[in-house]
Amino acid sequence: MNAPRLVVGDGHLGIWGALRNVWPEVDEQRCWNHKVLNVLEQLPRRQQAVARSMLRAIASASTRAEAERKRQEFAAWCHRHGDGKAAEVLGRDRERMVTFYRYPKEHGRHLRTTNVVEAPFAAVRLGPAVHDCLSAPAGIGKRRMGARTRFRRLRAPDLLAKVYAGARDEDGMEVTETGAAA
Repeated sequence: MNAPRLVVGDGHLGIWGALRNVWPEVDEQRCWNHKVLNVLEQLPRRQQAVARSMLRAIASASTRAEAERKRQEFAAWCHRHGDGKAAEVLGRDRERMVTFYRYPKEHGRHLRTTNVVEAPFAAVRLGPAVHDCLSAPAGIGKRRMGARTRFRRLRAPDLLAKVYAGARDEDGMEVTETGAAA
C-alpha cells in the first residue's frame, strides 16, 4: 500500500505514533468536530453556545493567519469567562488542527473532520438490534446501502493527482516554485 498524503484522526494518540512508525512523511490533521467537543467539555453549559460559534469561526477561517487570530480571541474570551482550561485544550495539537490549509481549498470541507466518514456508518452502528442471527447480515447490509447514499462527494477530485504528486498549497492556494500563489 502506498503512503497516504494526509490522515485525519480524532485525537487518540496511538494513531499518530503508529503513523510515524509506518509512514513518517504523512501529514496529520486533527478532527475539528472531536476537538470542539473536547473544548466545550471544559466550559459551563451556559457558555457553550457562544464558545461553539467562536470555535466554528476558527475552523472555517479562510486563512491560517485568520484562524490563529480567532484562536487568540477565543483564548482571551476564555480567560475573561473562566480559568482558560478550554483555551489550553484548544491549543493542544495546534499544528495538527490547521494542516488542511496546506491542501486545496476545495478539499478543506472534507479534511477538517472525520465525520464525513463516520456519519454514514452511524446508521449501521446505531441501527435497531437484529436478534435473528440469520437476518443480521441482511439488516446490516441494508443499513449500509442506505448509508452509502449519504456519503459526500469529494469536491474537485481532479486535484487529487496534484496532491498525491506533492503539490504544495498555502491557505488552500497552490504555491509555485517561485513561492507565489498560483
